[in-house]
Amino acid sequence: MSALSSAMVGSAGLRSLLAGGNSSASVAAASSPPAPVRSLVHPSQLTEAEIIDGCLAGSRLMQKHLYDRFAARMMAVCLRYAQTTFEAEDVLQEGFVTVFTNLSKFRRECPLEFWIRRIMINAALRQHRRNSGLVAMSEGEYPEDLAGEEFTLSNYAFEELLTLVQELAPRYRIVFNLFAIEGYGHKEIGELLGISEGTSKSQYSRARVILKTKLERLDAHRSNGIFRK
Repeated sequence: MSALSSAMVGSAGLRSLLAGGNSSASVAAASSPPAPVRSLVHPSQLTEAEIIDGCLAGSRLMQKHLYDRFAARMMAVCLRYAQTTFEAEDVLQEGFVTVFTNLSKFRRECPLEFWIRRIMINAALRQHRRNSGLVAMSEGEYPEDLAGEEFTLSNYAFEELLTLVQELAPRYRIVFNLFAIEGYGHKEIGELLGISEGTSKSQYSRARVILKTKLERLDAHRSNGIFRK
């Protein structure tokens, strides 16, 4: 069974939602007739609106389709914030429980994937707070930039970059992901993590320094015919 499958099947909370437990979708199903579902079409041909409406009507099939459509992409998000696959699966589970519980609150003002992604990020931040408090660094301890130097990540495989990012200390990993990948500003990151804007900048700079050093070592290993295992 794959990591994604075990994350869904092994989760009592998520399984209960998909099986018609005491979720808001199940309550809606009991109090109103189910919405029409195009059950004969391939899941990839269903629109987001059809999947959402089906979930809100209590269709377990539509809940499964929603999970199957976004689980792999959301697992990739969770892996970047987690230190292990097991931890990422926990975040994925918690995130999807939140998705199904709060789907009725989705106002459809943005793509569903964007809304789910924000839920996964928030779940990752909650897990981080539970596991280890964010250790704030004094501002100015590290340079705010690499003197204008840039380095590209496009030459590296996802698995290589994921390993390097997961090796970062949690405080660096989270700030790097939020700023460099998710596009949050340092002020917003500071508010999310309870640190100052300057601390967010310094932690991001330190993360870049560490990653740049690791990438240089990786390139050197490649040049010498040594590959990372």
